Amino acid sequence: MARKNIAAGNWKMNKAYQEGLDLATAVVDGTETTDTIVIMSTPFIHLQSVVEIAKSKDNVKVAAQNCHQAQSGAYTGEISVGMLNSIGVDCVVLGHSERREYFNENNTLLAEKVKTVLGAGMQPIFCCGEALPTREAGEQVEYVSNQIKESLFDLSAEDFSKIVIAYEPIWAIGTGVTASPQQAQDMHAAIRNLISDKYGSEVANNTSILYGGSVKPANAKEIFSQKDVDGGLVGGASLKADDFLAIVHSF
Repeated sequence: MARKNIAAGNWKMNKAYQEGLDLATAVVDGTETTDTIVIMSTPFIHLQSVVEIAKSKDNVKVAAQNCHQAQSGAYTGEISVGMLNSIGVDCVVLGHSERREYFNENNTLLAEKVKTVLGAGMQPIFCCGEALPTREAGEQVEYVSNQIKESLFDLSAEDFSKIVIAYEPIWAIGTGVTASPQQAQDMHAAIRNLISDKYGSEVANNTSILYGGSVKPANAKEIFSQKDVDGGLVGGASLKADDFLAIVHSF
């Protein structure tokens, strides 16, 4: 898939049902039909309705926040890719730092989930990123590279080309602290170089790499202007339509 500018909103565990539909409607109504891809990653209860709301704009997509690696079975409380596919979900966010930390998701498990999502014809949005001690030790590139290698580098070039990567420094998620535009660019360039070394420059140059970590209207334009930053995975600012739309229009 060709490299795209992407503004993805991760609602996390927020919004009652009608609140979510109101937010999705406002986002869709305020989104221009452009080459920029707008993604709303909603809680499971909203997905089917938001898919219907998003149908009016070809460049608006809907993502689940997680899925199980198995196709079906005795996994109480879990959601399968077949279920998501059956209601028209486009993408699945995988490996968010909160899933890794609170639900013990590791690189091996995420490799399974990535393959399951790809097998269902949906697009994985694969999250990676380092904690503050790793950054302070200067080991962030090695750490993030290892996440990508262990979860994604068993894929064929064809399958890898279907993935969006979201770099989210854990120390900047929900903290109000944002990586500087140069810090974001440096890591995104390192990720793109890593992909190029494995799959070649064509695949690397066509991979969308998003920045996540306290993205807001005030800083989105400067961050998105960096050469290797193709957009953002937005948390808190995606919960207000005006804020998220301002970010959508920051390219």
